[in-house]
Amino acid sequence: MEPEPVIHGAEQEPQKKGLWWRVLLTVLFLYLLGLVILVFTANPNLFPTIVMLGSFMFPAAYVSFFYERRHLSRLTLPTIALSFFYGGLLGVFAASVLEPIFIHRLNIFTAFTIGFIEEFVKILGVLVIARRWGHDSELDGLILGAAAGMGFAALESTGYAFTAFLESGGSLSATVVVILMRGVLSPLGHGTWTAILVGTMFRESRTGHFHINLKVIGAYITVVILHGLWDGLPSVIAFITGSGLDVFISQSLVGLVGIFILWLRWREAIRLQLAEKLSTVEEKAIEDEMISQ
Repeated sequence: MEPEPVIHGAEQEPQKKGLWWRVLLTVLFLYLLGLVILVFTANPNLFPTIVMLGSFMFPAAYVSFFYERRHLSRLTLPTIALSFFYGGLLGVFAASVLEPIFIHRLNIFTAFTIGFIEEFVKILGVLVIARRWGHDSELDGLILGAAAGMGFAALESTGYAFTAFLESGGSLSATVVVILMRGVLSPLGHGTWTAILVGTMFRESRTGHFHINLKVIGAYITVVILHGLWDGLPSVIAFITGSGLDVFISQSLVGLVGIFILWLRWREAIRLQLAEKLSTVEEKAIEDEMISQ
């Protein structure tokens, strides 16, 4: 299944704002409804559905936030959905194979190894869907990267929720806590990091091919550092302060840095897209004037 080729100049119409809120509130309602039904019926068949709803709730809302702001982009909904799908599946599969090979225990140092692996495997989905059409728009890269990263985050959260359920001896409350905490923090992590990297890759691409230069390498190292701090900093803070909020505090701080970098990239992408649009309009005006003469 291939997405339609991206056509330059085919910008989307502006979308009504608030789509991401509607997505979040709708899935949250269904998630809570499912929990109530699960508690009252004790039907184990509902458990996978509840976990999937909770794990995909925030990632779907985050991608919707970017989707409704894509009017200067040339992306279609199927292309964004495929990035979410492939980014999640290929990323999780590849990480599951590579991480056991290179990581045997978790500490502050191996946290950065995880970052090197996962920040690489998450872009595989984007490479799959973008290999056959031109990709020189940073804005397109930011949106596709956000979708791929959040697809990975959703599936990873599903795995963590299932692990929490097993390790807690079947505790539903422990599973809910893991799902909600990872869900709330997910926009600060995977989606943001992959958006930064893929946006840079698209901006630096040449003649329809990805061009790996110092800027792309710099973006990769940046998101790897953010990822490593995200995984490794909580243990350092817990050791120093003994606070039970080590995960929330450290990941919120690291996440805000990532969001700030993404905001700067988004502003740059909008500026570049507007400049390209203006240049296209001017070229067409000159061409029309030459024809009329």
